[in-house]
Amino acid sequence: MTDPTPETPSPEQLVDGLLRLLHLDPAGTDSFVGHNRQGGTGRMFGGQVIAQALVAAERTVGEDRPVHSLHAYFLRGGDETQDVALHVLRDLDGGSFANRRVVASQADKPILTLVASFHRREEGACHAAAMPDVPPPEDLPSEADLRAAHVDELPADKRAMMLRPRPIEQRPAEPRHWMNPAPQEAKSHTWFRTVAPLPDDPRIHRAVLAYASDMSLLGTSTLPHGLSWIIGNVMGVSLDHALWFHDDFRADEWLLYACDSPWAGRARGFNRGQIFTRDGRHVASVAQEGLIRPVAAKN
Repeated sequence: MTDPTPETPSPEQLVDGLLRLLHLDPAGTDSFVGHNRQGGTGRMFGGQVIAQALVAAERTVGEDRPVHSLHAYFLRGGDETQDVALHVLRDLDGGSFANRRVVASQADKPILTLVASFHRREEGACHAAAMPDVPPPEDLPSEADLRAAHVDELPADKRAMMLRPRPIEQRPAEPRHWMNPAPQEAKSHTWFRTVAPLPDDPRIHRAVLAYASDMSLLGTSTLPHGLSWIIGNVMGVSLDHALWFHDDFRADEWLLYACDSPWAGRARGFNRGQIFTRDGRHVASVAQEGLIRPVAAKN
């Protein structure tokens, strides 16, 4: 690895930038303001607003009740040049569970609604899915290295976005949809973690996982069809997102994201994900439907 330069942020700077996104400013009773990526000029990443809405909800719930699920709808595309206003509604504070609704808005228009449920820890029956057998992350190239190796094959108008350093490192076990347009099975396996250590606060690790859970998921439904928004032959937009937290984990240690897509049709694709720790614990599950509308590829 080359030494960081002013143009190449260090891993610590990249993670500091991610933590800045997850730090919300108070703006009144149960209201907060979230900020965007410094220098951002385009469409906001969906995982960012999910994570910010989760952080807002958790600010209103005691630490003895960790979040166990969230369900979100993307209403409008977010704009990286504007702050995000987040308002929380306290729907329930029961004996074991709490429930919160969050509306994330820009320019007085909602861009996302999220409902989150929180559960006080208790013991119960236990079983879990087994982790798929895939190569360990040390045996796989990083997504950043793959993009650099294929830079000449990327559309010129997408190269800067594709090559931008990111706070989440990914190591895919299969070729990405933008690397090979040939139809593939609708499954993908990707190791991921932050590029530098995170604080020990478990809420931060849950927020980072919520952020990362929107990566590589929707693309799974395009694999059997030779579609890729990088190639430019599909319009892809996340429509909704559900995430269940099953067990404790650290987002700065390797996690395996195993995704599949059991259905696509009517210009929509449905995707599922399971997230495992390095030692095989099933710690989270994800589901998402998204728009996958075929378009004529730009020459």
